[in-house]
Amino acid sequence: MKGLGSRITKGLQTGSLVVCSDNSGAKMVQIIGVKGAKSKHAMYPKIGISDIVTVAVKKGTAAMKKKVLKAAVVRQRQSFRRPNGMRICFEDNAVVIIDDAGLPVGTEIKGVVAREVADRFPKVAAIAVAVV
Repeated sequence: MKGLGSRITKGLQTGSLVVCSDNSGAKMVQIIGVKGAKSKHAMYPKIGISDIVTVAVKKGTAAMKKKVLKAAVVRQRQSFRRPNGMRICFEDNAVVIIDDAGLPVGTEIKGVVAREVADRFPKVAAIAVAVV
């Protein structure tokens, strides 16, 4: 997995409810863990764009409900700064369900994804509507 060129401002934390923007069957998911989280004692780990998180499905099809899956964060409301000085923020927080190899479970993504996600997960960017 490729590293990011800049330090991303983290806009989410464990316990956050986010939209699942693919057609895997999940609608709303709750973040319950972060892969490789760096946090301090008695503080929740922070999550930003293109982080891999563990999620629990709260709303969706009957087959997907209550499942624990991996996901990648593709949009966040908190603005973050790119190395060229541009600041980017989105209208909502969204994730895409992925498998252990980093490939998306769904076949299409509703909405745009950040360029940082496209660098780290090229297969996710391939099925997205647009990359910003």
